[in-house]
Parts: sequence; structure tokens; C-alpha cells
Amino acid sequence: MLSEVVKQCKPLPPNSKLIVLGGGFSGQHVAALAKALGSNALCSRRSINSFGADFAFDSATKQLPPSQVIGDATHLLSCIPPSDNGEDPVLTSLKDQLKEMPLEWVGYLSTTGVYGDCKGKWVKEDDPVKPKQARSKRRLACEQAWQASGLPVQILRLPGIYGPGRSALQSIKKNSSKMISKPGQVFSRIHIDDIAGATFHLIELARNGLKPPIINVADDMPTTNVEVLTYAASLLGNSLPPIESFEIASRKMSPMALSFWKENRRVSNQMLCKELGYSLIHPNYQSGLEDCLKYCN
Repeated sequence: MLSEVVKQCKPLPPNSKLIVLGGGFSGQHVAALAKALGSNALCSRRSINSFGADFAFDSATKQLPPSQVIGDATHLLSCIPPSDNGEDPVLTSLKDQLKEMPLEWVGYLSTTGVYGDCKGKWVKEDDPVKPKQARSKRRLACEQAWQASGLPVQILRLPGIYGPGRSALQSIKKNSSKMISKPGQVFSRIHIDDIAGATFHLIELARNGLKPPIINVADDMPTTNVEVLTYAASLLGNSLPPIESFEIASRKMSPMALSFWKENRRVSNQMLCKELGYSLIHPNYQSGLEDCLKYCN
């Protein structure tokens, strides 16, 4: 899964150390890429007994990482979501400690949800942010806190994240997929290989003095949910349920699901790919799903 990313990424400079705070789906993949490149990287989970945990960090229980573990970090990536009150758990717990560390680059994984509903239009990094969902408002508050922290931070805004074990293939196999048609509605996506690859690409650029404050990390092809599910089903040789109108389907949706369908935007990756020269491993959902199929049991 990481082999193609490793080919196009450079390791961290000698004597560097990457700390990944929040070892979820994305965080663990970034840490795994660092280690595959031979770089020194440590990843946190809320419990030291969790898979992929190099050390424990849980702001809710005041379990803070030992200074001897993170104190010499030169690079840091925060993948931890906001608390319910909109505060950033990392800054709330560790801001003073972070300011004492020899950090050359800090990344914060945010969401393209901060752009709000754009009626299907393309959005770039310099477009105004107008989040309507509470979770996106909390993300924007955390973005602003990181930018005001005085740390060398770069914000990575991500759309829908997928990868092996977490893609449309799983919903097809579980017969939990819903073919919902809403004219004009599209979603942007990014494969976790490209989250990891873009992170290392941006670290290398920052080392050479090129560090835009905010970057969209998305693939080339925003598209409908129906198109993605149809392709996933074709890869598996499975049938699909009939297409249902959004008007009917929305009556049975959870508030969370409904909130995703209320917003419509196409996320531009022009800065990342055209201006900063990142080459996507999976530029579209077809390539990404074909990769996921290799690991689909």
C-alpha cells in the first residue's frame, strides 16, 4: 500500500524526528510512511495498548506524553479533532511544551467543510470560509488557534478520506450501500496514500522555504456517490440496489448523514498539484478503489 508513495517521497532530514498526534486512519498512515522511509517517527493513541501506539496521549484524561518522548521533535502532525467546545486538545494541553521544542514544521489536518456549502462550485484556499455545520465551525476555530500559536504551522484541508478497509467496497460487501440521486450533488475525496504523500511533499518544500499557510489535499475528480458505488460494485462483481431520490432517502437519514448531503462543493487541488508540484498517487476514485481492492478480503 505504501510502496508507490515511498518511491516519490524523500525521508526527513538526518537527525529529524516526527511526532504524529492522533494515530487514527490518517495519522497511522503518515507515521508508517515515515518509518518506511527510514525516518524517526512516533505516533500517539489514547491508550498505549492500542494498535500502532508508540506512546499515549489523551487530553480528556490528562494523560500527556512524556517530555523525553516528544521534546526533541523537529516535525509534528496533529490529527486530533476539536473538543466539543471547539478547543484544540493539543494546544490546550501542550502549547507551552510545543513552544520549547525545536519544531521546524507543524501540520494540522483540518477539513474542507470549513468552506461550507458552495452550490457545487470549485473552492480554492483563498476562498472565504463560511462553515454552517457545528463540527466545521469547531474545525475553523482550531485552525485559527493553530495559526495564532506562533508555531510554524501549515493547515491541510481534507475532504472525504478513504483507503483500504474504509471505502465504498466495504459498504457494497455489507449490502449497506444506498444509491442516492441528488442532481448536481458531488463529493470530493482523497486516498490516505495521498494524505501521507502530500504531507511529506509539503515538509520537503517547507525545508526549502516554500510553505503556503493552507493547502487543499484532494484528488482530481469530485463526483457523485452513485458513480463511486457503481464502480466499486463492478470491481467486486456485486449487484446494487435501485437508485433512490434524495427527497425520499433524506426522510430516513440520520442528522449526521443529512448534514453531508446539505453541502455541495468541488475542492480544487490546483495549489498542491500545479503550483507545488505534488503528483497524486490516486488522482481519481477509480485508481483509489482499484488499490483498495488489493486489500479487500
